[in-house]
Formats: sequence, C-alpha cells, structure tokens
Amino acid sequence: MTDRNDIDIPAVTKRLHDRRAELQELTASSEDQRRPVELDQTRVGRLSRMDALQNQAMSIETERRRSIELSRIEAALERIAGGDYGYCLVCGEDIAIKRLELDPTATTCISCARDSQHKH
Repeated sequence: MTDRNDIDIPAVTKRLHDRRAELQELTASSEDQRRPVELDQTRVGRLSRMDALQNQAMSIETERRRSIELSRIEAALERIAGGDYGYCLVCGEDIAIKRLELDPTATTCISCARDSQHKH
C-alpha cells in the first residue's frame, strides 16, 4: 500500500481546477457550432448544409465528451475534499501514484479497471 502522503494534493487540485477552467472556456467558445443548422435551400447549398450538419454533430459529440470529463473532475475534487482521493472505489485499495499522475480523475486501481474491461 502506498502512503497517501505521496500524493501532492495541492498540485492535483490545481491541475483539476485548471483543466476544468479550460474545458469550460472551450464549451463557451464552441457554442455557435452546436446551434441548429440552417435548412433553407435557397440560402445554403446541399453540400454546405451537409458539411454544417456533420460539423454540428462532431461539435455536439465533443461537448458530450467535455461534459463527461467535467463530471469526472468534479467527482475527483469531491473525493479530495472528503479525504477519499487516491483510493479505488471498487476495492478500497490505493490507486498507484503513476496512474493518478496520468489521469488524476481515475476512480479505480489498475486491477479493478482490468476486471471491469473483461466483464464488458
């Protein structure tokens, strides 16, 4: 078991806050791309409309992924505040420091992550 004192909580917290701010800024700046596409054929050609619809779909999917990442960040910040950060939510064991450095929102140890992949 790793000593949880090995985790630089202030650095992790700053990293999570910085990433959250970055994602929120990206969400605000890409809002126009998710708006409904103009379907008036007299104003926009068919190929332009198809491109616009494809771009809109990609933007909506990107926003969905941002939303998931923001939720994971919020959950990690809650675990930090509650003193539960760095422990696997499945088995309760420590999550490896290297895993948390790679993904500070990780919720499971590598063993439990592997087990959940094999079940799907």
